[in-house]
Amino acid sequence: MTFLRKLCLIIISNQFNTKLAANDPYKDVSDEELVKKIVVKKDSMLFGVLYDRYAKLVYNKCYGFAKSQDEANDLTQDVFLMLFVKLSTFKGKSKFSTWLYSFTYNFCVNYVNRDKGRKISDNASDINENENIIPVEVTDESLYDLQVAKLKKAMELIDPEDKSLLLLKYQDGVSIKELEGLLNIGSSAVKMRLKRAKAKIIEIYNTLP
Repeated sequence: MTFLRKLCLIIISNQFNTKLAANDPYKDVSDEELVKKIVVKKDSMLFGVLYDRYAKLVYNKCYGFAKSQDEANDLTQDVFLMLFVKLSTFKGKSKFSTWLYSFTYNFCVNYVNRDKGRKISDNASDINENENIIPVEVTDESLYDLQVAKLKKAMELIDPEDKSLLLLKYQDGVSIKELEGLLNIGSSAVKMRLKRAKAKIIEIYNTLP
């Protein structure tokens, strides 16, 4: 653990480990309003409220990219440490929960790729619609028809970038319009990336016993 990470953990660990009381004064405050207050006041106590709302969900998403519960716990803490620094970059173009899920997946993707010794960009580049178009038509219904256990195994073998995109779309229910804003690419590029990711997961799935 680096000195900076240790220092950050000391600063906000109390908030990270404090569960909200039943009479939480912020229970009626929306995520978006809470984020504005945190950014303006630089208030780590308020950030603790946000942590309590989403720690379990973020952990579950990190666990999908981790090799153990301990690694998922470490990833979860790292996500929130980075979130504390980057919270001001939330512009309200989507629901905060949607933005947080994308933030978490991007963090995990970078973590996995660093582990492989590869470096990726924070923002996806636009895709030429006519480049390497996959001829196979993969419908959403074909994904839903796959066996769950076998599909989970295939998800572990797909590229983390494709995995995060599929999870955002089919697990978290993020719309094409929201994906445009999250990925900073156009609608056609989002659809092409989804088409490619779906084709890859079907291809891997069909190779499994």
